[in-house]
Amino acid sequence: MPYVLSSLPMEPNVFPTSGDPLGPYTAALPAGANSSSPRCTYEESFKRILLPAVYSIVFLLGVPLNAAVIVQIWRSKRSLSVNVYMLNLAVADLLYVMSLPLPIFNYASSDYWPFGQFACKLVKFQFYSNLHGSILFLTCISVQRYIGICYPFHMRHNLGGCRAAWCVCGGVWLVVAALCAPTFHFVATGTQRNRTVCYDLSTPECSADYYPYGMALIFIGFLLPFLGVMVCYGRMAQVLCRRDSSQEASRTSVEKRDRAVKMIAVITVVFCVSFLPFHLTKAIYLVVRSLPNAGCETRNFFSILFKSMRPFASMNSILDPILFYFIQPKHRETIRRSMYSATTIKKKIAPT
Repeated sequence: MPYVLSSLPMEPNVFPTSGDPLGPYTAALPAGANSSSPRCTYEESFKRILLPAVYSIVFLLGVPLNAAVIVQIWRSKRSLSVNVYMLNLAVADLLYVMSLPLPIFNYASSDYWPFGQFACKLVKFQFYSNLHGSILFLTCISVQRYIGICYPFHMRHNLGGCRAAWCVCGGVWLVVAALCAPTFHFVATGTQRNRTVCYDLSTPECSADYYPYGMALIFIGFLLPFLGVMVCYGRMAQVLCRRDSSQEASRTSVEKRDRAVKMIAVITVVFCVSFLPFHLTKAIYLVVRSLPNAGCETRNFFSILFKSMRPFASMNSILDPILFYFIQPKHRETIRRSMYSATTIKKKIAPT
């Protein structure tokens, strides 16, 4: 469904140009705007198919996967700091995926939002708090594994174990809440095409004010942790390669090395699939949106690109549980035994 919008940095309200509620929309120029400013048509019909489809997959897989992780960690008798981080990560993912039915309905209904202002703000807050919470918890797991591989003696004797991990997680939740709290200010409902909508980033009136906040959120909530994770992994790779070449590894050390390599691979995939494309396209979109002389084709291209990456930022809610089973092989065996038992029971009770 195309939208005809002003190319001004502030995204104005739009009104239908015909009686069709799904037809094109013409923007009303803000007060003081140059009447000769070009008007741009934004193609957004793809959202009605792409976003509900991906969000439905994330919801259907994310709920049982993250619930299983929480149950497995809760039942586990082993007190490991990595389990503390994974538990908090799974809780953040589960809280987010439980809110997905509302966005699924919203995008499938051509952006119609009947759930009220508070629900609009809360859903967007959950999206960004899960996004940046996942980034920070994965960073904590990476740093913890980095210290365990590069400084194992220090890890065993000086870090305080699970108690320290719980304190770190508490700090992460506070940081995430502080980073994402402005979402309640910028996001709100509004009226477009005679329908109530829930703005994704900000209301049109707050568009200019959102730019510095959005860029700061990208820098603090993604870029700094991402660079830290890459530095840790580079150092871990050096240490692991040096150990292999300098001494014959025991079976236990080989298993630990393999788990570390798998963890590096999974977290790298999570960052590259979920986090990097979303934040890169968001940064470019915010810059282009703030340029008064940007052409319509450029605006439309980066608008589509950014909004197409949004659902894939939610894929971390599926990929994070996979990370847990790579880190904890004993839990993989528990799941396999449970699946085998369930299959055996079904075969026994099935009619012949």
